[in-house]
Amino acid sequence: MANLPSLPSLPSLGGRSLPAPPDPSGLVPSRKRLPALAGQVAQEAALAALLGGNLFGRVAMHPALAGVSDKAERGKVLNRAWRRYGSVNSLALTGLVAGWASARTDERGPLWTSRRCRTLVRAKDVTVGAVVITGLASAVGGIGFAQQAPDGAVPMDTGSEPAAETPPRAATLKRAVNLLGGLNLAAELSLVAVNGLLARSTSRGLLAR
Repeated sequence: MANLPSLPSLPSLGGRSLPAPPDPSGLVPSRKRLPALAGQVAQEAALAALLGGNLFGRVAMHPALAGVSDKAERGKVLNRAWRRYGSVNSLALTGLVAGWASARTDERGPLWTSRRCRTLVRAKDVTVGAVVITGLASAVGGIGFAQQAPDGAVPMDTGSEPAAETPPRAATLKRAVNLLGGLNLAAELSLVAVNGLLARSTSRGLLAR
């Protein structure tokens, strides 16, 4: 069998050899950056859980509860569902705060590469605080609302609208929870926007180095 011809060598550029490919080890974050990376992952997962639960309750579950024939049963199902998801929200709030605290303490990291980044860091401080405060207040109000009837069976027209026979205190608490939930949703959406701006600014800062 005839020998196969050898492949031609790669040409040089202007008499110079081609540069070596980049070292893939540079794409792997250093050990010093791993806590900040873990914090970022925790923040993203936590915000997804908080925002997803809030939207699902408002857009899907609350209107769907109108299909439950008994008004007291609606309240019971509503409170049972939010009590179960309350554990997810508690873990998410903890992860959000812990993740952000870990990321922002790295003063040599990409969060501090420019004045714009530092401004966005302070904006994120505010939005994270707003998410936590409104989330906790909404949870406390929801617990108080559920305690207005045995097993949380407060009469409801839908998942968000009290019925005519709803006790006045329960109806007031439910309206307060609705308001706090709306503020919490606005804070979460604001945090999504700040995260996007911050990610864009930090990437620009790294490229400019």
